[in-house]
Amino acid sequence: MNIHEYQAKELLAKYGVAVPTGYPALTVEEAVEGAKKLPGPLYVVKAQIHAGGRGKGKFKELGAEAKGGVRLAKSLDDVKSDAEEMLGNTLVTVQTGDAGKQVNRLYVTDGVDIAEEYYLSMLVDRATGRIALIVSTEGGMDIEEVAHSTPEKITTITIDPAEGFQPHHGRAVAFGLKLSGELNKQAQKLAKQLYEAFTALDCEMLEINPLVETKDSNLLVLDTKMSFDGNAMFRHPDVAELRDISEEDPAEVEASKYDLAYIKLDGNIGCMVNGAGLAMATMDIIKLNGAFPANFLDVGGGATTEKVTAAFKIILSDPAVEGILVNIFGGIMKCDIIADGIVQAAKDVNLSVPLVVRLEGTNVEKGKEILANSGLPIVPADDLGDAAKKIVGQVKEAA
Repeated sequence: MNIHEYQAKELLAKYGVAVPTGYPALTVEEAVEGAKKLPGPLYVVKAQIHAGGRGKGKFKELGAEAKGGVRLAKSLDDVKSDAEEMLGNTLVTVQTGDAGKQVNRLYVTDGVDIAEEYYLSMLVDRATGRIALIVSTEGGMDIEEVAHSTPEKITTITIDPAEGFQPHHGRAVAFGLKLSGELNKQAQKLAKQLYEAFTALDCEMLEINPLVETKDSNLLVLDTKMSFDGNAMFRHPDVAELRDISEEDPAEVEASKYDLAYIKLDGNIGCMVNGAGLAMATMDIIKLNGAFPANFLDVGGGATTEKVTAAFKIILSDPAVEGILVNIFGGIMKCDIIADGIVQAAKDVNLSVPLVVRLEGTNVEKGKEILANSGLPIVPADDLGDAAKKIVGQVKEAA
């Protein structure tokens, strides 16, 4: 789960992290009123979308010469005009793709006198089972280019969760940022605060870019992104409330209502599978047979008729889908019950694309019999390889 910048800063402030004063705004009037509460005379108006690269982004409606999604305003009139241009328009960045994201809220913050910019992030390193703390002296909008061209300017520190954050980790952060004196102490303190927030809130990623040194020699979090382990949100109802579903794919939002694991992809073969590993194998074999999966969809081990029907509707909501492959292993849920669900779902959604079903496991013969007697054009498959060949062939014939 992702949240907006202003929400992330509010969370970090609770752990003692220094952030600039700022106010979120849903309207032009709220943006101006927020700016009036700041000392000025310099303000920063930021588009709030779940994507990076806002500063270099462009608004579709404003043309190539328009300013991006992070703007310096030197007066309240500038704040007003920037807010008018940004709210309701579509910001396209390197992370949004060509479709972009509509800006529905802004964040107006106090201007900061910047002496230096740094980069700091934390993420879960699944390869080692540790938390990776990444720092660089080259913070700012070009950090991706730094990682590509000069990786030696990036320092990675790993922290064993069983050991927790230790003083030497803080010193390593300060050393990686090449800070000395009071700034060195601030960096060590900040690293500990961020680690505490990261672990306490079940974060998956926390990125601060830039972390700035101000002209009066203080470290300040100027911009931040946070994402969380969705499976842990039951422990953090306050964080779960920060979810902004307008920033998410509507199909993925709908899938979450039925506890379906769904991710849209760019192919034309819809997949409905029970089990993440089986779903990955299904996607691979579709690609092996010359087509591309349109989604990852795991209905889980306890698939019901309601779940299967919802899954079909979600898959078919994607206009790119030209065929569906159902690959189910009946363990806890028996194949005949799954087959009943597939038949009912196919009738409910008025299925209009080829459907290939591969069933295996408990009561598989009963399940196949139900499909065969359904009166629907459901193509049975004997195994996964057979299923992939059949669905790819059916789609090519239909085309």
